[in-house]
Amino acid sequence: MSIGEAVKLRILDLCSSKGITVNKLSTMCGITQSTLNNIVSGRNNSTTISTIKKICDGLDITIMDFFSSPLFSTLEQEIK
Repeated sequence: MSIGEAVKLRILDLCSSKGITVNKLSTMCGITQSTLNNIVSGRNNSTTISTIKKICDGLDITIMDFFSSPLFSTLEQEIK
């Protein structure tokens, strides 16, 4: 799995566990709906840490909480 796929799945998982939509999350974290939709649709595979930090702030979690998921333990090496 790539980092982009893991980030996408983590965002969807967090939205589901908080009972919110991706569009609601965009409002909560101050990221445009199009940006967040591009991330969760897979059109944007290079999400910045700054964007992830905004998502974490909107969800009231830490960056460590965000990356504390089995999704990130089996990432493919991206430099070959």
